[in-house]
Amino acid sequence: MTLRQLRRVASVCGVSRYSRMRKSQLLEEIQKIQSTQSTLSPSTKLEAQLEVEAGKFELGVDVDLTAAELAAVDEGLGDLPSGYGDSRIVLLARDPQWAYAYWDIPIEHKNELRYHGGQQLALRIYDVTDINLDHQSPHSIQEYPIDEMAREWYLPIPVSDRSYTIDIGYRCGDGRWLVLARSTSVSIPPVYPSDWIEDVFITVPWEEELIGKTFVELIPPSHKASETGATAGTGTGTGIGTGTDRNAIYERIFGMADSVESLRVNGSLYGSMQHSPMESLSSFVFPSGAGMWSLPTTSGVNMSGVGMSGIGMDVGERQRQFWLIADAELIVYGATEPDAAVSIGGRQIKLNPDGTFRFQMSFQDGNIDYPIIAVAKDGEQQRSVHMTFDRATPSRNTNTKEEAVAEKWF
Repeated sequence: MTLRQLRRVASVCGVSRYSRMRKSQLLEEIQKIQSTQSTLSPSTKLEAQLEVEAGKFELGVDVDLTAAELAAVDEGLGDLPSGYGDSRIVLLARDPQWAYAYWDIPIEHKNELRYHGGQQLALRIYDVTDINLDHQSPHSIQEYPIDEMAREWYLPIPVSDRSYTIDIGYRCGDGRWLVLARSTSVSIPPVYPSDWIEDVFITVPWEEELIGKTFVELIPPSHKASETGATAGTGTGTGIGTGTDRNAIYERIFGMADSVESLRVNGSLYGSMQHSPMESLSSFVFPSGAGMWSLPTTSGVNMSGVGMSGIGMDVGERQRQFWLIADAELIVYGATEPDAAVSIGGRQIKLNPDGTFRFQMSFQDGNIDYPIIAVAKDGEQQRSVHMTFDRATPSRNTNTKEEAVAEKWF
């Protein structure tokens, strides 16, 4: 029996301080108690307790296999294959800042792409948040050269709380990208607490058939905010689109941009007085009238606040809502010869007729690595600059206008 089993038996037998004894001491004390038992009944109970304790650790296997016999179990089994003949790559989220990828590419497939011009084996990770990569361009591209013998790789995530897809393939000398395999889309968790606070509970009958049925469709809070912002901005003439190619955070910011100035005026004391002076006064006057000296040209009010007794206004309160939205965008711009080829982070950029270019994207928390390369039309000259950008948000206490909660303000 193990030490733990013996302690349980010692507890039943009434051995004092059994928890401090060693195995040999416990066995000796239990044997002493067994030998001093005068009746059959306690001894029977003790034996039954021993059988119960031993039975808890019985695995039902009576055969005691030796090391040689255990080694013979795998005899005749072949080694696992190095690959399964199918080009495949898998992307997994390790944490908000790192992802893990592993792949299995047959050597025949690699040789075929090398024959078509493939030179450098690399991984390309695409930001595919709310888009279909089959017919839409990704929000951003990061490329990482890898070794031919590698079977796995850790990759830094440019921006958390986004969806990513990864390619493994060959980069050609002429800029072409030959794909060996592509993974499915993976959602990377955010580095900050989730803003998803809505709980949805449903009751499904036991006999209900679940295959092929959708009971509740959950919509992320960012999508709800973008839809609300797009509806609020309809008809304002801003020209902000609502297509899937625009980041959801853009919709949230731009959708409310038109009403910011009006909210600033209407939400202020001065703006309220322009519309309804009497109502604003009754809402803002304190019982003693103190503090009213800062109001613009209010009759009956002087610097000390006296003279308010003749106005006859009631002191009251009103509900106020307070909110804030803030975010950042990253803009990369420059110019070169109009017939040159420019790529940013491996993504080809269309130049303006005068050779200028401008690339804009969402700038979320994390690191963005952007090599910018310009190649002359004849391919003989090249210029480049390597930029990296880091953003961190130590704290976040924001909410949209729709999420603002009314608070009492005297």
